[in-house]
Amino acid sequence: MMTSTPLMHVQHLSLGYRNPQGALVQVLRDINLSITPGESLALVGESGCGKSTLALALMGFLRSGSQVLNGQILFQNADLLQLQARDLVALRGRRIGLIPQNAGQSLTPSMTIGRQLEEALRLHANLPRAAWRARSLALLQQVRLPAPDAILTRYPHQLSGGQQQRVAIAMALAGKPELLVLDEPTTGLDVTTQAHILELLRDLSQQLGTTLVFVSHDLGAVARISDRIAVMYAGEVVELGSSRAVLRQPAHPYTRGLLASIPRLDSPGLPPSMPGYPPRTGSAGNTCAFAARCPDVRPQCRERPAPFTDSQAHAVRCHLEYSQLSPPAVPVPSPAASGGPAQAQLQVQGVAVRYDRPGLMHRLTGQRLTTPATIEGIEFVLNKGETLALVGESGSGKSTLMRAICGIHPASSGDISLENEALNGPLDQRSRALKRRVQMIFQNPDASLNPRHTIARILEQPLRLYNGLNRQQCRQRAAELLEMVRLGPHYLDRMPAQLSGGEKQRVAIARTFAGDPQLILCDEVTSALDVSVQAAVLQLLKTLQAQKGVSYLFIAHDLAVVKAIADQVAVLYQGRLCQVGATADVFGGARHPYTRALLNAILEPDPDHRPRLLDNDTPEQHPPAQGCAYQRRCPEATERCQQQQPAWQEQGSNRIRCHLPIDALAPQTPAVATPLAACS
Repeated sequence: MMTSTPLMHVQHLSLGYRNPQGALVQVLRDINLSITPGESLALVGESGCGKSTLALALMGFLRSGSQVLNGQILFQNADLLQLQARDLVALRGRRIGLIPQNAGQSLTPSMTIGRQLEEALRLHANLPRAAWRARSLALLQQVRLPAPDAILTRYPHQLSGGQQQRVAIAMALAGKPELLVLDEPTTGLDVTTQAHILELLRDLSQQLGTTLVFVSHDLGAVARISDRIAVMYAGEVVELGSSRAVLRQPAHPYTRGLLASIPRLDSPGLPPSMPGYPPRTGSAGNTCAFAARCPDVRPQCRERPAPFTDSQAHAVRCHLEYSQLSPPAVPVPSPAASGGPAQAQLQVQGVAVRYDRPGLMHRLTGQRLTTPATIEGIEFVLNKGETLALVGESGSGKSTLMRAICGIHPASSGDISLENEALNGPLDQRSRALKRRVQMIFQNPDASLNPRHTIARILEQPLRLYNGLNRQQCRQRAAELLEMVRLGPHYLDRMPAQLSGGEKQRVAIARTFAGDPQLILCDEVTSALDVSVQAAVLQLLKTLQAQKGVSYLFIAHDLAVVKAIADQVAVLYQGRLCQVGATADVFGGARHPYTRALLNAILEPDPDHRPRLLDNDTPEQHPPAQGCAYQRRCPEATERCQQQQPAWQEQGSNRIRCHLPIDALAPQTPAVATPLAACS
């Protein structure tokens, strides 16, 4: 139950640091916020806008070299920025908790879950040692983990991503904090797991009266969990109001641009992206920071800072009134691919992959392994110049199939061919020409770009390897590649650390095209990007595809992104295909029960939208020995589903593997929110 007395009050907060030249760089500028008990406040905006800096400051944490330029952060009348280190240590965990972005990296891999929970209780809870186990079990039950006794004995790598995140939540709740700071807690999770984690956080906040500060660039997740939203740009709060007000009637051009950049199931084509980039930290000056990118810019925007006006609890930092803003941007048509009849590029027939290998006793006795294959019976055709999307929850076999195609983990059986040239063997047995024809873009450019190399050197490596160019030719071609991804040759001498997340991903795309590939494997290439950067990257990929005729195999959790970019969709569950077809047929025609569950779990940037979730949100470790792979979670399963493998049914290009007749799989009323006023 929220009260009017603030739990935390941020007054005129400005933070900065000294750059190597000694100049003062402002990171946060004049932040004013009040957070009441039991409230959920979301901080949204692009990377580099100051969300995480502000969230960490709310815990009394300042990055090395930072300094307070002005203001204070009052937590129940105690200024966190003036507390001694020992007082802050006592406060964190007990009264202010943190749920990090990547639970897999925040959990200690060499300690069991039980030991890690006990450590959290020892540090943050006033409990005797004898009560630790009972409290640990209660915490795991509170976050709805099945079989808590068994979970206590497991290590982090033995849990799914969603289960790891629930453990991180349990650890944050160990000290019964009054305030929880959540730093992108659902980034990288599949659509059903994300929806369940958000439901859990909402319920816990209501049951325990815990106040939440939710940092995210996912406006669908924000709409589901937040009461109020603070939109940040260049270290400032540019819009502040209730979730309904900000999402349904955004009053700042930047907020409108963010909402327009979100792909939607009920909108055709690619979402528009905002032009330009946020200003470098501290370079906004004493004018409107968004002026260079604003479609409604006026002379006064470049002359003086915008006022922060508060009207009916909806505050906006802008020179213009709502009625003066341009109509919202609309989706742009996808670039047309080259014409001509469809030509098969990648053919996958009866592919199965096993990770387990026969041991000595199996080989001596001839005993067959009984563990089901990780993926089995995979068949599809990807045409030249088209995109086929692989969708499904984590553990459904998408990345395993991609590793088999690129040769990292070859298929155990079946055939994979690229224009009739076999791709069955391991990577080290493929010719250099074949390696050049199949390239990969990874999810995280930070992990795929060498931080010690310049952009020029990163791009020159494949140019020398595949094209045999000399140093001068490599640099000239590298500059052309950067121009192709709209970066420019002045980036050549920069290091990856000097680039934003979107710029790094563009460099990764440029490197992939260095060898003129025919097939590009895209592994969650937009999942960690801001919505505005995501829209720009999607448009770039489609434009390059239309120009080069390249084919994409595209892994994604976001089905709205899939609808915007893919020509075909293949839905996997437990390594088995459930549905394959043209995108329009899969999204608009008959749907497998699992496809329907994925679509129902999609989050929309509308506070009134309610996803429809399966009762069982925990994917299985292995598919059943017989029958339909989805039988244990399917709400429509029958005895026949448990005993007999379903046959394929066809409706146009739409192929569905289910016992239910095709007519019974017709679309239900979609779980899509009413279009927002600002984005209709």
